[in-house]
Formats: sequence, C-alpha cells, structure tokens
Amino acid sequence: MSTLKKTLRDNSWACWLALACLVVPMFASYFFDDMFSSLSELFKTPEYLELGWDMADYGFYASGYSFLCIWGGLIICGALLDKFGVRLVGSIFVGMMVLGAGLVTFAISAGFEPQTSLNVAYVGCMLFGLGSEIAGVSVTRSIAKWFKGRNMALAMGLQLAIARFGTATAILVAPMIVKQKALGEMYTLAETNRPALIGLAVLAVGAILWAVFVAMDAKFDRQTGETDKVETAEEDKFRFSDIWKVLSNPRFLMIALLCVTFYCCVIRFKKFGVSILLPLFGVNLDIATVLLAMIPFFTILFTPLFGALVDKVGKATTWMIVGSALVLVSHLIITFAPQGVPAYAYIAIALLGIGYSLVPSAMWPSVPKIIPEKNLGTAYSLIYWVQNLGMWAVPIYVGRIFTKEITQAGNHAQEVSAAIQAEYVFILLGVVAIIVALMLFASSRRHPDLRLDAPAKEQTL
Repeated sequence: MSTLKKTLRDNSWACWLALACLVVPMFASYFFDDMFSSLSELFKTPEYLELGWDMADYGFYASGYSFLCIWGGLIICGALLDKFGVRLVGSIFVGMMVLGAGLVTFAISAGFEPQTSLNVAYVGCMLFGLGSEIAGVSVTRSIAKWFKGRNMALAMGLQLAIARFGTATAILVAPMIVKQKALGEMYTLAETNRPALIGLAVLAVGAILWAVFVAMDAKFDRQTGETDKVETAEEDKFRFSDIWKVLSNPRFLMIALLCVTFYCCVIRFKKFGVSILLPLFGVNLDIATVLLAMIPFFTILFTPLFGALVDKVGKATTWMIVGSALVLVSHLIITFAPQGVPAYAYIAIALLGIGYSLVPSAMWPSVPKIIPEKNLGTAYSLIYWVQNLGMWAVPIYVGRIFTKEITQAGNHAQEVSAAIQAEYVFILLGVVAIIVALMLFASSRRHPDLRLDAPAKEQTL
C-alpha cells in the first residue's frame, strides 16, 4: 500500500474547480472594463444624457484604470504579493476591484452633477484598475501552482480566453440593455447604469468564488505544509539597482515601447471603436457592435495557434513586424477606405484581430530571452508600467478630439472629421510600433547569441 498522502490537487476535479473559481473574477473584470465600449456614441451628445458626460469626460474616466498602476501601484503590490502571499494580497485586491466597481456604479446612478459623478467614478475606476491588475497576477500565479505538472498551458489559455470573452460579452450586451433612441430623446441614469449593475453583480459572484478558491488553497497548503508566499534567496531579492539593469538593456526598451504603442492601437481603439466605425462606414449600431466584438473573438481563436507557431518555427521578431504591420494597415483602411462601404470595416477589423493575436504571441516569450530570470519580475512590472502610461494618456487625448470636433448633435461631417483625427493618433502609434519592431529585428540579427528568433526546441540545446 502506498504511503504517499493524497492532496486536494491530486484530484483532477479539484484543479478544474479551482480554475472555475479563478476565471469568473477575470471574466467580470474584463466585462466591467469594457461596459461602455459599444456605448461610446452616447457621449457625443451629452445634452441628451442625464449623466451629462461628453467624450472628453468618457476618455478621462477610461484613463482612470491605469492611474494607480502608473504611480508605482503595480510594482509595490507585486512585491506585497510575493511577501504576504496570494490568498491575503489577492483577496485584498479582488475586494478593491469590487469596491472600485461599486463606487463607479454609485457615481453614475446617484444623480450627481456631471463633474461630481465623473470625479467619483474616476476614483472608483482607479481602484478597480489596480485591483484588476493585481487580481490578474494572483490568478495567474494560482493557476501555475494548481496545474503544476499537468495541463498548465491549457488552463492558462482557457483563463485568458474566458477573460476576453468577458470583453466580447460586454460589447455585445451593452447595446441590448441600453436601447438606441432617436436623436433628441433623453437617456436616463436608470438606463445608462444597467451595464454597470450587471457587471457589479458578476463581480460579486466572482468575489464569492474567489473566497471558495482561497479556502481550497488553504486546505491544500495544510495538507502539504507549503506556503503561498515566495521564499527568495538573498541574491535574488529585489534591489533598486535591478531597475537600472533592466532599463539599460536596449532590447528591453524596444519591447516596452512596442508594447505600449501596439496595445494602445488596439485596446484604446476599442474604447472609441463604435464612434469611429459608425460615421466612416455607414453601418448601424448593431453591425458596429458586432465588428468591435470580433476583436476579442479573433484573439480567443488565433492567440493559441500563433503561440504554437512561434514555438515551432521561431522568428519572433519577424512575427512582431508582421503583426504590427497588420494593425497599421487596419487603421489605414479605416481612415482612407471609401466611406459608406461596410466591407472595408470587416476587412480592417479582421486584420486588427489577427495582428492583435500575433504580436503578443511573439513578444511576451521574448522577454525571458533578454532578461536574467532573477530580474524577470522587475522587467514585467516595468513593461506594464510603460504600457499603462499609454493606456492612461491616449483615451484622454482621443476623447478631447471628439469633444472639440463635434459641436452639433447629429452633424455627420463633424463626426467623420472627429473619427479621422482620432484614427491619425492610432496610425502614428502603429508607425512607431513597426519602426520599433524593425529595430528589434535588426538587433536580433546583430546578437544571434540571444536566440530571440530561435524555435522553442532550440532554446534547450
């Protein structure tokens, strides 16, 4: 008879139950973050919104997600996660995520003056954003722990796919519950807060399931005598000099710059996508919503396939160039294709979705090839910090473009002008992304010892 003690993790059902408890908070987070993406058209006419926000206000609100992340939140909280463990710190930030969402929902429901509601919602969005980011790290670490030695890649892929399905769900559901009205009809708070109420309810369910996971994880640690804290050797402990070591690596700077410019071309485009596609291609709101929802669905389908492709054939820097080029071409089509022809919109969004799947599949696995393992935590934190700088600034600027250009409700020419000027921002970012990807390609050729473009099987040779 075996003397080995069977633990909770040895049961497949327990691992998959743990995963189920972990994916719901992430689905809810993505849903709440994108609840207004397919409703951005409403903010063009604040005079018909009881909420009273215009496009500049909407862009300012959206930037709140990244504010605390920029000011050291990600780095500090990442260190707390290592020191005090996933269960304690993860629970605090899952709670912060729900609290922030609750504050946003209160702000857009209470009947405040527009500026007051915006300020309160911005604080809520800040808390929600930092909570979501650290909750995401906690979920990833927990999956790595529970699926060690089994289907970890599958589990992580499912978690990301379900989270992105939250984005697609928000984009598709929001216009269904906030029905489009004829120009001149008022949208009440009771109508515009519906997506937030649903998102908050799903977040509450996610928090309950997180508590179930915490109980399971604590039981597992009691069975094994392990801890969810990270024990760090003296030579691997964080030092501020590590930041300089990472920042002095030119290839790291290229990847960080590629990350911020590329992701802003896609993620921040989604925030204003409906308001761009409607006037330029003459589609109705239902079609524009479907087009926007295609982006996360493309990533769900293609990201695992492209990840396998990069593992098999290598050439990561080439794929980064190709993906960046696809995104740039997409924005060029949106801007310069003949207006009023919906077929061009479908082509552009398809290219955007494929490019959005391709670049991350090649970019993220490249970081461990250029940064020592003991500095990887610092490197990823810095990349996220740079990324959030762009995520904070771009929606503010684009929102102001719409508010400045559209001075008369329903003026099609003004709406077209605003959409095109917003697209110029994304085109500029796309051009920078391609230039950086080309620089990374050239650097890889000059430093073949880094094996940036080698297939995965050659990394172990």
